[in-house]
Amino acid sequence: MKALVIGAGGMGRAAAWDLARQPGMDLVRLVDCSTDALVAAERELAKALASGTHGNPPARVETEQFDLDAGNGHAALLAGFDVALSAADYRYNATLTRAAIEARTHLCDLGGNLPIVHRQLAMSDEAQRRGVTVIPDCGLAPGLACQLAALGVERLDAVDSVRLRVGGLPARPRPPLGYKLVFSVRGLTNEYLETTEVVREGELVRVRSLDDLETITFDAPFGTMEAFNTSGGASTLTRTLRSKVRNLDYKTIRYPGHCAVFVALRDLGFLSEESLEEAPELVPRVFTERMLSRALVDETDTDVVLMRVEVTGTRAGEPVRQLFEMIDYHDFQTGHSAMARTTGYSAAAVAYMLAAGAIQRRGVLAGEHALPLEEYLAAVRARGLDVRERLERA
Repeated sequence: MKALVIGAGGMGRAAAWDLARQPGMDLVRLVDCSTDALVAAERELAKALASGTHGNPPARVETEQFDLDAGNGHAALLAGFDVALSAADYRYNATLTRAAIEARTHLCDLGGNLPIVHRQLAMSDEAQRRGVTVIPDCGLAPGLACQLAALGVERLDAVDSVRLRVGGLPARPRPPLGYKLVFSVRGLTNEYLETTEVVREGELVRVRSLDDLETITFDAPFGTMEAFNTSGGASTLTRTLRSKVRNLDYKTIRYPGHCAVFVALRDLGFLSEESLEEAPELVPRVFTERMLSRALVDETDTDVVLMRVEVTGTRAGEPVRQLFEMIDYHDFQTGHSAMARTTGYSAAAVAYMLAAGAIQRRGVLAGEHALPLEEYLAAVRARGLDVRERLERA
């Protein structure tokens, strides 16, 4: 099998490492527009792959410079590979979906933007005709958390509510935000600015991000955290599960006090995209993002990912709650951050299932429709992601 990974950032490197270690994988090619990023990736992958392969000789890993903004050549880039995994910016995913269909190469991506996912889903008939499977939104959230929610719904007879709570955080928070950047700052502000869709009493409702603040508790050392609406994390679940659940929402977990700061920035106009009349060259959002990028990069700290998915309903006539929970940390042996592990490995699990023929449905499909969910959970756990579950009386 041969796999292509697009994007040599932290998530792409983690996914490439994971794929290179899988049985039957002969070649993993990592592409990026930046030669510096590719050189750094080569060094990291060589070191990480040398740390152990579970008895399997690793696949050959090679790199290639390619600019997704070049305007053409995307289908040729994907041609000849069993699967491609896009860890590039979500704005490329519709173009890559068209290219995958043309090249007859299966594709999955990290996603994160629901309007683009809908554009991808609109190509499903053509993908099906050409025998191609494309699965958007395969990272952490959207991705793993969504598939666990769908699995929880499958396991119950009737469902009242689905609650997804996920956060990528610094291991040692510092005021005033208690946060470090674990992905692009534009991705962060998008989550906080775009409205998001929830299901309330069976109805689709759009709500504002940063609203509906609540507390959520984890074991020490975390204790009481906060969670609030953000966009993108539930992906297609609000539409695909609407007929099965009365209530469904997604919220991001942060250390206490984080939300209030961003609400103030938003309400004071610091996240506006309209340039100032008295200074036309100054766009508040761009300025704020630059300041956040400077303040929230902390190379001295590591990160942690917290996830809790709660599905409440009935089983065999009894009120029950199906819980999935994960706390994941930076891995010093591989150098992969918690966010890279939970995002990159989850996507790699989907990519490998596509390449190995474990996913039979064709078309552009939501993960909850395409994936054999129990097998997917087993594949995620086999990658060292400790997803714990329990079923309890509600």
